[in-house]
Amino acid sequence: MEGILVPILISLGLFAMIFGIVYVRNRERMAMIERGMDPRNYKAQPAPYQNLKWGLLLIGAGVGLFLAFLLDRTVFEATRDENAAIYFGLIAIFGGLGLVLSYRIEKKELYNNEKE
Repeated sequence: MEGILVPILISLGLFAMIFGIVYVRNRERMAMIERGMDPRNYKAQPAPYQNLKWGLLLIGAGVGLFLAFLLDRTVFEATRDENAAIYFGLIAIFGGLGLVLSYRIEKKELYNNEKE
């Protein structure tokens, strides 16, 4: 039963994802046309802090993964088979801290630029 169900579900999921992307893109273009904009000449607004955000997110996730590895090898050595949750938890916590740090830096920079 599982051998048949998995390819069917994967195919349906792939179709739904492609359909969703095309549908959302079409709705966006229709909204732009209704507002009098030309979708062919539309350029996305620049995101000057995008690299900072991704960098701090990945650094936070890496630190979380490394700390989870150290804790798994040293502190929780007796129950090694049951420590999968610590990896996910610390990656999420430190990744979130990276995003909060990115927000604080962006907010500080924007405030300083407004002041000048």
